[in-house]
Amino acid sequence: MDLRETDEQQLLRKSVADMAAKYGHDYLIAKAKAGEKTTELWAEAGEAGYLGVAVPAEYGGGGAGLVELSIVAEEIAAAGCPLLLIVVSPAIAASVIATSGTAEQRERWLPGFATGRTRMSFAITEPDAGSNSHKITTTARRDPDGKGWRLSGRKYYISGVDETDATLVVARLEDAASGTLRPAMFIVPTDTPGMTYQPIDMAITSPERQFTVFFDDALLPDDALVGGEESGLAALFAGLNPERITVAAYSNGLARYALRKGTDYAKERSVWGAPIGSHQAIAHPLAKAHVEVELARMATTRAAWLYDAGDHSAAGEAANIAKYAAAEAAINAVDAAVQAHGGNGMSVEYGVGTLIGAVRTARIAPVSREMILNYIAQHTLGLPRSY
Repeated sequence: MDLRETDEQQLLRKSVADMAAKYGHDYLIAKAKAGEKTTELWAEAGEAGYLGVAVPAEYGGGGAGLVELSIVAEEIAAAGCPLLLIVVSPAIAASVIATSGTAEQRERWLPGFATGRTRMSFAITEPDAGSNSHKITTTARRDPDGKGWRLSGRKYYISGVDETDATLVVARLEDAASGTLRPAMFIVPTDTPGMTYQPIDMAITSPERQFTVFFDDALLPDDALVGGEESGLAALFAGLNPERITVAAYSNGLARYALRKGTDYAKERSVWGAPIGSHQAIAHPLAKAHVEVELARMATTRAAWLYDAGDHSAAGEAANIAKYAAAEAAINAVDAAVQAHGGNGMSVEYGVGTLIGAVRTARIAPVSREMILNYIAQHTLGLPRSY
């Protein structure tokens, strides 16, 4: 593995950064307060091919990998206008369909992912299951009239359902003969009869909203099932590592944005006759945060490289490490930037206090810090299972 980016990757990073700089944090906050979506930013990123950079070339995508998609996610976030939908649409949904979908599903959906015209949300979490995916109760059964599948259940904290074309739903197949339940994934168009959703009132300033989604005997066609009846678990795992890696990239970008704001303020603000950045009480937390962010960025690149290389066993551990490191680094970076600003750190005008909720969320989702530590303890260190 060479940590030096290729000329193409460097060009991609610069091009995405230049595009995102035209929008910035003020754009994001204005959209959030107006109850609007970041439609213009998404559209421009899609038209430029950035959102589809990891989609196979035969479907109109860039034919690159998760390393490149992570660059896109990081640089947009580093401009202060992160797109959470990158995590759930091109990272999770497109990866699942590209690796586990049928030929017909790939033909139908991947060209839209390549241009950003298709947006798909992802639904796994349930109110009574939390981190325990074995307790998922959303169930699919064969329609008694032979029309396809009937989906029933409820999902919780599902991002962007109000701005996506369909939702990739993790459910369980009901085997009428044996009574057993097997994992499965379904593509559910947002206008499917029997699917409804309602917003969750969040303490986060973001244009992207969270929803509770209900499936009341929703009728789905046969081809809504991703990959076939025996492919559910493999399909699910195909999306989890890209999810963690792009969340890490998203966090790294926000951390860089916060550090830039904090450092610039510390250079300019003078209270005792010198810039406050000359005082170690301000300088050291910012410097420490920078070290942590750079380590997290290396961990993210390594995880993405392992995934692209097809080493999915090593990528699983690396993706969890990257997500953990990036979330912690981002929280510390935002905290240092807010503290450097003093009271101004909590003013919307200065653009750092509004990041607190966004980076704090990454410690919880898509998998909590504690569950990552459980994974590392058990699978890496060989310690007894604790849950």
